[in-house]
Amino acid sequence: MGPTAAGKTDLAIELAKQFPVEIISVDSALVYRGLNIGTAKPNPEILQDYPHHLVDIVDPVEPYSAGSFREDALRLMTEITARGNIPLLVGGTMLYFKALQQGLADLPAADSKIREKLDADIAERGLTYLHDQLKQVDPTSAARIHINDPQRIQRALEVYLITGKSMTELTKESVQSLPYNVIKIIISPQDRAILHQRIADRYNNMMMMGFIDEVKGLFSRSDCHANLPAIRAVGYRQVWAYLEGEYDQETLIEKAIIATRQMAKRQLTWLRAQQDGVWFDSGSGLPVDQVVSYIKQELSAI
Repeated sequence: MGPTAAGKTDLAIELAKQFPVEIISVDSALVYRGLNIGTAKPNPEILQDYPHHLVDIVDPVEPYSAGSFREDALRLMTEITARGNIPLLVGGTMLYFKALQQGLADLPAADSKIREKLDADIAERGLTYLHDQLKQVDPTSAARIHINDPQRIQRALEVYLITGKSMTELTKESVQSLPYNVIKIIISPQDRAILHQRIADRYNNMMMMGFIDEVKGLFSRSDCHANLPAIRAVGYRQVWAYLEGEYDQETLIEKAIIATRQMAKRQLTWLRAQQDGVWFDSGSGLPVDQVVSYIKQELSAI
């Protein structure tokens, strides 16, 4: 685990060279076909040599949830273990890691009438109003969900309006243990400035690789729109807004880098709460030897 641009994929490949592992991607954007450049998806050569489960499995217009991930990941972990290999889960979607470790609440299906009312509230009063409403009924979720994340704010309010219980309450009722011995590795540059520079460099490199053209391909599809989870992924939603004429390319890059840094901050906040996680500094290069040594030590104790 680690924030974006920490070096997770590169480390996973190095570990795959030394241990009998199969890689499972824990990334809510890598599941989508056609989202390649903006997700920093490993190139086809790497995926051929080091296959990643749960990459390129759904179309951008198809739904894929944390519940879908948990079901798929548990099935894959069973199959991988039966083959005598070790599941190596790699990614930065912390909700997916949480779903896998703790299970998910039995949340109600979406209600179109409530969604329409919440959409109208956003249009009339703004996201701050909706976020304040969430603070009143579910302060824990409100503290976790960013004020500029309409999808999750609406969902948390919708759950409360349908069930009369907060998402926090329902989640506590459904904690499930993970039936595996877990070695939890967290990598990140200790120096936040290094991470910020990597994020900026990577985004600028994505632009040079043709990221805008990649999103144009999605933009031209009649079935794609700005509210799809795939299009709301960090980086993609900023390019989409640029293509809709909301701002120029310079502003696009600035907004995307800021949004990615904010995402990394949220990831780090969640990771710091992982009391059984062991941190490794990737600021001056991949800590391959240290991680390999730690894994061997942990495996010998199991």
